[in-house]
Amino acid sequence: MNTLKFGTSGWRSILAEDFTTRNVRIVTQGIAQYLRQEKIGQQGVIIGYDARFLGERFARTVAEVMAAHAIPVLLCPRDTPTPTLAYHVVQQQLAGAINISASHNPPEYNGIKFTPAWGGPALPATTQAIENRIKPLLHGESVKWLPFDRAQADGMISIYDPLPDYLKGLERHIDQNRIRDGALRIVADPLYGTSRGYLDEFLRQSGAKLAVLHHWRDPYFGGLRPEPTSDTLKGLQNTVRREGAHLGLATDGDGDRFGIVDADGTMVDPNLILSVLLDYLITSRQWTGRIARSVATTHLLDAVANHHGLTVVETPVGFKYIGELLAKGDVVFGGEESAGLSIHGHVPEKDGILACALVAEMVAATGKSLGALVEDLFHRIGRVVTQRVDVTVTDHMRDRLATVLAEPPTSLGGMKVVQVNTVDGCKLMCEDGSWVLLRPSGTEPIVRCYGEATTSERVHHLLQASQDILGVTK
Repeated sequence: MNTLKFGTSGWRSILAEDFTTRNVRIVTQGIAQYLRQEKIGQQGVIIGYDARFLGERFARTVAEVMAAHAIPVLLCPRDTPTPTLAYHVVQQQLAGAINISASHNPPEYNGIKFTPAWGGPALPATTQAIENRIKPLLHGESVKWLPFDRAQADGMISIYDPLPDYLKGLERHIDQNRIRDGALRIVADPLYGTSRGYLDEFLRQSGAKLAVLHHWRDPYFGGLRPEPTSDTLKGLQNTVRREGAHLGLATDGDGDRFGIVDADGTMVDPNLILSVLLDYLITSRQWTGRIARSVATTHLLDAVANHHGLTVVETPVGFKYIGELLAKGDVVFGGEESAGLSIHGHVPEKDGILACALVAEMVAATGKSLGALVEDLFHRIGRVVTQRVDVTVTDHMRDRLATVLAEPPTSLGGMKVVQVNTVDGCKLMCEDGSWVLLRPSGTEPIVRCYGEATTSERVHHLLQASQDILGVTK
């Protein structure tokens, strides 16, 4: 391997191809050198892994390299959610966290996620600095590590269970009495991932009657991607219907994303979950302040915020930008359409476990199904429909997209474009409040086309018009 891209979510690759012990050592030494350069290495790091194949072996490899660079290590004894590691970085004022995880990627992938000292996803300046240190290591500069037993004997590596303190931290943000009084019946589905023993245990402590699916470690994730989607949550949907449960709650492979199923077995769009939760939290917590959302996330959040007299900050796609605002105390709530959420006072990292617990509290406190809560919100604020279409990029389409970015159209789908936002891709705001965002994926050869309007017909029309602009062949 001659190059290695260390992006926002770290480095991901296919096991036994590029994701090897040698390359894990190289990436880890790049992080270690960065921490020493920043003069914070002595604060130590916490190291975890997800449920993938050989996760604990790679975590030990990371610990050995850190120990060789005189950076103390807290090593988790089992697979651990990314937000749990972020929580301990913040609470214990560590230099950072490293998680051996490929998040929601297919099971043949693994990766290294780095959480810096402020507790959120690494910002571009940090990832660039790490990449700069990795380059010479790929071309022959020596890599060093200390054998695990020796490092442990020297006190450089300590085994540490992060679960109890993290669950206590959740208690500060969730009204467990409301869950208990609501007598909720919940089906949880960790999708064989790291939230096993985290989300289900917290809900049990809160008095919910619980059934749990896929609550054992499976490195193959049942043959599916560990991502809460309509394809992966069919078992959860069927179980919720069959058991007459109030809710189905799911998380992805490393516990930072959520998936929510209503009492009738319907999977509820993350945009709608963010919106009803924001409405509930502003009311129940008497929040004031600002709300953050990514450019691709529903403007229903704006409508909710405006309804309560709050303002909204729009960020590029990527929770790192929202997390930075949360860490600084600039916003009280941050959400993104890809099922990411966190709140001020928790961690500046998306947390699917927190999101699921908040949804459980909301349903218990209101005594309403999610469908009823959504309809109530639409009645008070207005109905919206949001949709995304992914289009495979061709050379011709790449040229057309460059033209659109340079010279955005003045109309779309027969409606005047009144505002153009190029903070991340090209977002076209129409005069009726509907919008389309055309954004190239940062990881795949596709263009993501997002659309939002008051009716399904209008969204379909807008997305079709946006694909016409890109020259998509019908």
